[in-house]
Amino acid sequence: MRVTVVGCGDAFGSGGRFNTCFMVESGDRTILLDCGASTQVALRARDIDANRIDGIVLSHLHGDHFGGIPFFLLDGQFLSRRNRPLTIAGPPGTRARIDALLEVFFPASSGSKWRFPWQVVEMAVGPRCEVLGFDIETAEVKHMAGAPSTALRLSDGQRILAYSGDTEWTDALVHIADGADLFITECYNHDGKVTGHLSWTELKARLPELRARRIMLTHMNPTMLAQQASARAAGVLVAEDGLVIDV
Repeated sequence: MRVTVVGCGDAFGSGGRFNTCFMVESGDRTILLDCGASTQVALRARDIDANRIDGIVLSHLHGDHFGGIPFFLLDGQFLSRRNRPLTIAGPPGTRARIDALLEVFFPASSGSKWRFPWQVVEMAVGPRCEVLGFDIETAEVKHMAGAPSTALRLSDGQRILAYSGDTEWTDALVHIADGADLFITECYNHDGKVTGHLSWTELKARLPELRARRIMLTHMNPTMLAQQASARAAGVLVAEDGLVIDV
């Protein structure tokens, strides 16, 4: 399994980073984990062909995590001329929110006669499901998004990738991270408490509970970006746009 950090920024592009998007490759399967609003630009900046992507798996329905989908779909329709199927998987309510997003950004586009087949799979929170050959388990976390926000655990049968999504501390992260080869966790703030997000001071105290082989921080605001050295000194990885990790 290989993970490419397409974008690891917060909602505001702090540090000039693109919105959240991780490309996950395993065998002949390629998916995006989240698809923030800037994803199409980020893919082109990395010379990544969107037509090789088989699916998109969403942690939650905020613009910096799923707002790139209309651009991804319409690029396939009009510019890159996609012809292979696309699967989008997300929490309950995903299809309605994608249709609404299409209509807000590009009126009448949700009713397009698409040149390629695409489908939405709404993943019930908790039970495992299979998406494009990945075994996926979700857990609800603490982040208001108008639909369940989830942490995710993906397995390709050999490696396990875990991802917090956006959340305050919740014990659900302990299970999601347990035994993972890589746990990607948001770390929005350096210290203090921010509703819906983790700070480094909170996360550092919890590191012994997160029994993943490697932990990588993402989704950092300026206060945390200024403290990356302290996180690295504690033994965690820090995401950078363009970073490639063999899990």
